[in-house]
Amino acid sequence: MACLGRPTGRVARRTYPGVVADTGRLARAWEEQARNWIAWARRPGFDSWWHLRERFMALVPAPGVATLDLGCGEGRISRDLRARGHRVHGVDTSPTLVGAAREADPGGAYVVAEGAALPFADRTFDVVVAHNVLMDVEDLAGTVVEVARVLRPAGRLCVSITHPVVNVTRPASGDPRAPRVMARSYFTRERFEVEQVLDGSRMVWNGWYRPLEDYTRALEDAGLLLEALREPDPDWVTNDRDRQVPWHLWLRARSV
Repeated sequence: MACLGRPTGRVARRTYPGVVADTGRLARAWEEQARNWIAWARRPGFDSWWHLRERFMALVPAPGVATLDLGCGEGRISRDLRARGHRVHGVDTSPTLVGAAREADPGGAYVVAEGAALPFADRTFDVVVAHNVLMDVEDLAGTVVEVARVLRPAGRLCVSITHPVVNVTRPASGDPRAPRVMARSYFTRERFEVEQVLDGSRMVWNGWYRPLEDYTRALEDAGLLLEALREPDPDWVTNDRDRQVPWHLWLRARSV
């Protein structure tokens, strides 16, 4: 699962209600989009990560023994973490993305793995970063339980997700000053597939619409204590319509 951080663009939506029996579908979807994501993520200044990374990194604790980048994609956040002194292991379900991460960072450690079946011993990591990943996994609860298992005592999980309010609202019109209105119930839990084309770059995003409580309950059930919540202002955006709500929600939780 790669990191989204989507800018605004032409969007066509198809949604998939209910529980999806084919739990490998999301992994396959991201593998199919791997080349598109590599081009998107490596375009300097193109998406929200370039504008928010210093603010997000301020939420991440100082380097410890080891850091896990969960859903590392092509490795851009792993490389930023390594530049800040973290000893990073990156995991992703996409072999193509893991291969790209290894190629860009030969000194790093990147493996293909599911978030709900991490190939690491208990209490391995001081820090786990899951940047725009948890909305892209089928087994949210199982993934967070695995994160709790591999965290050392007093370790931190730092999460970014697409803000649930963004997922359930849309602009009332094409007017750049138009208010956002509800497009579906806030309590929607369904699969989505979103095609986006922007300035010649194309991505098809795949994941889940979920309310915030799904994420906080996953932390609670895994025994992780929520200690920080942030809603970063998209202050680099010039369109008033797209500045009405935060695009991302950041959480930091602590193991006991």
